[in-house]
Amino acid sequence: MTNLKNNSSLNDNVIVVTGGTGVLGEAFINGIARAGGKVGILGRNEKVAAERAAKINNDGGSAIALIADVTDARQLSDACEKILSAFGKINGLVNAAGGNMPEAMLQPEQDIFQLNMDALQKVMHLNLFGSLIPTQIFGQAIKNNGRGSIVNISSMASQLAITKVLGYSLAKAAIECYTRWFSVELAKRYGDKIRMNAIAPGFFLTEQNRRLLTTEDGNLTERGKLVINKTPFNRFGDPEELVGSLVWLLSDASKFVTGSVTTVDGGFSVFSGV
Repeated sequence: MTNLKNNSSLNDNVIVVTGGTGVLGEAFINGIARAGGKVGILGRNEKVAAERAAKINNDGGSAIALIADVTDARQLSDACEKILSAFGKINGLVNAAGGNMPEAMLQPEQDIFQLNMDALQKVMHLNLFGSLIPTQIFGQAIKNNGRGSIVNISSMASQLAITKVLGYSLAKAAIECYTRWFSVELAKRYGDKIRMNAIAPGFFLTEQNRRLLTTEDGNLTERGKLVINKTPFNRFGDPEELVGSLVWLLSDASKFVTGSVTTVDGGFSVFSGV
């Protein structure tokens, strides 16, 4: 009988997830653990990271809490040493840390020629360099391991003009450019051994956008209604619906895929609205 092998398995792979204490990060770490991977849960919230690691460990998986700011190279280096000490290697990295801030948003009543440059730079730094810097730190360990996969998190804001979120849009557009550029440089140096891809989620309710899209009683705001009307599936995504694409990109099932952006959006990006 032919030996059937599950190429999507992450069995014994060690994966670091930045933003592992967030809403999407929680789905990512649990999905990786279910696929057999060992997880480094990286974030600034020590309590949440420790609780999530303990739950995975109690359920029979392997996880470790890594406390670091994704824009601080020294903290990331310490986290890298910690996970290497625990598991001996790193096979993959998910750059899921990011976010927005009110000051970097442009409201309809604001003067478009009076942008808050300081806030825009902060959002750019968090979302763009908060992916570049971890890649520099953990990528060294992936290189030393000999092969691995890096997955960045983009957004619909990188592909379409979405009002108000200028800083976030600029940063996520840069993430997609970085994904394509860096994947080529990786391939030229290491062949198919180290890959970089991205996932562009549609609209998922997180702590950062919940009040923009829904009211306190759970109804849709006007902006939320616009999003749903533009989404052919007529709903927001469930974080678990990102896991299949993530595990695929981290695994050997996608070993001829690099520099790609996988869209998981319920049809938002392809629907004209008509």
